[in-house]
Amino acid sequence: MIGTVMRINCAVLLCAVVVAAHGQGVNKCTVDGKVSYSDRPCPANAASAATLAVPSAPAPDPAAADELARQRKEAAKLEKSRHQRDDQDARAADKAAQAAAVQRKRCGKLKLNKRWADEEVARAALPNLDNAKLRAKRAGDTLALECPK
Repeated sequence: MIGTVMRINCAVLLCAVVVAAHGQGVNKCTVDGKVSYSDRPCPANAASAATLAVPSAPAPDPAAADELARQRKEAAKLEKSRHQRDDQDARAADKAAQAAAVQRKRCGKLKLNKRWADEEVARAALPNLDNAKLRAKRAGDTLALECPK
């Protein structure tokens, strides 16, 4: 929004400078048979010198001013809408990143539980082996369900 306003202000300033520059007289000088036009007075050795009148600038058009105001208002509205969309997108991206981090943490915990259950099966004595295998199977099923890869 600031960039748009800055561009518009620069354009208005340039137009004012151009109009001011065109408001000055133009000198037509003939020196050594060559005609030149300048915004400076002719040199003393010029064969002929004349100052050409510059026509006045046309009157400002009120419809153009109204159109410019309407365009500025529309540009501000579009800029505000774009900023709102950008903020909304950033919030959605943050939320998605947070959810992904929670999922990674949960999967890491389930993988660790599965590894511990497998280690327990390897260390289990014969009477506890069936229970250890069941816990390892359930840990593997939970891991597969929560973290498919």
